[in-house]
Amino acid sequence: MVVSKMNKDAQMRAAINQKLIETGERERLKELLRAKLIECGWKDQLKAHCKEVIKEKGLEHITVDDLVAEITPKGRALVPDSVKKELLQRIRTFLAQHASL
Repeated sequence: MVVSKMNKDAQMRAAINQKLIETGERERLKELLRAKLIECGWKDQLKAHCKEVIKEKGLEHITVDDLVAEITPKGRALVPDSVKKELLQRIRTFLAQHASL
């Protein structure tokens, strides 16, 4: 029963994602997110964190994959709640308008 629920959730996510892509809403949401993250200083904070990590580990001792693994948790944590809420609200509005999913 748990597997079937997970499978159903995965199917629903795939259907929503497909609808977001087909309508162009996914790109609009990505642009909104990009603009909001720049506006709130997130991009600059993450850039500074990248520089710290590279300085600490040494440029010749770190790969791009290592850097991504190192900064991802902090990057997610630094996204302001207001940005998350706005994005979630936009997705909910989209889903309400496309309720036939």
